[in-house]
This record gives sequence, structure tokens and C-alpha cells, in this order.
Amino acid sequence: MPLIYPPAEDSFLMQEVLRKQLPKLFTKNPKLKFLEIGAGSGINLKTAKNYLPKKQIFACDINPRAVKHGKKLKFNCIKSDLFENIKERFDLIIFNSPYLPENPNEPKDSKLATTGGKTGSKIINQFLKQAKKHLSKQGKIFLLTSSLTKKINWQNYKKKKLAEKKLFFEKLFVWELNI
Repeated sequence: MPLIYPPAEDSFLMQEVLRKQLPKLFTKNPKLKFLEIGAGSGINLKTAKNYLPKKQIFACDINPRAVKHGKKLKFNCIKSDLFENIKERFDLIIFNSPYLPENPNEPKDSKLATTGGKTGSKIINQFLKQAKKHLSKQGKIFLLTSSLTKKINWQNYKKKKLAEKKLFFEKLFVWELNI
């Protein structure tokens, strides 16, 4: 079974964005429904819990271990490959996606959490295509990508860069997207 993705620079960058953005979003919309695709370790769910009632926070992951961990943390977390088992609409959807281009030397058990196909954008492109059906009218997406990710199809979303972090081999970005 795949490992749970441990928090790293990308997780901490998304966490920083949530700390800045959630208070503003919650003030504008106290009924804000939050969904994290790929909950992993639960770091961003725990951050969201500081600003939103737990009953408004939802999560999913393709990794059964991560789902079990999310439930252990007492979050509403289900197993789902992207939006496969998601029926509702949300005001904020966050995704720290697997964004790295395929590396033949990467261990198999970590690929699920880190690798986004040959150019790094396969899973991001699937997510962006599916997400439109699950965003509320004024909904937003916070999406993490890398300078190493190539060929992202932005699907005509309006996008704004919320954060950037330079690492020695890449830059990480968190984008705010809306329709």
C-alpha cells in the first residue's frame, strides 16, 4: 500500500496560503464548504479547522491509508480518485497535486503522491477538467504547481498567483482559480 505523503515545502506553502486566505473567505461566507483533494497527512485539514467549523470541511484521497488517517483525525474523508466519489459543490477546493514529471528512479510507493505523469500535468489536467462541476457559483480553487510541471491545460479558468517559493531546483506556486 502507498505511503502517506509527509508534509514538505509544498504542503507548508499551501498551509501558508490557507492561513492568509481562509479568514477572509470565511468572513465573506460563513457557510463556506471546503474540500481538499488528496488529503495526505491532513496538514491542510488541520489548518482549515482553525478557521472553519469541522462540519464544513471535507476531504478525499486515492490512498486508502491517507483516508484512514483522515478519519482517525476525525475529518469527513472518503476514498476517491479526484472527484470520482464526490457529488456536491464546494466554495473552496484545494489540491496539492502530484506535479513532478515522471522519474524512472523514484520508488514505486512514493510515485502516487508525487508524480503527475510524463510532463507532471496529467493529474492536474484531469482535476481542472472535473473541478468545474464541483465549484459553487463564486467558488475558488487553490492549486499547487511547480516550475517543473509542463503542459498544464488551464481550462479557461481565471488565475492569480497567491504564493511562490523558490527551492534550489524548482519554484512552487499556489494559484487561485475561478470560473
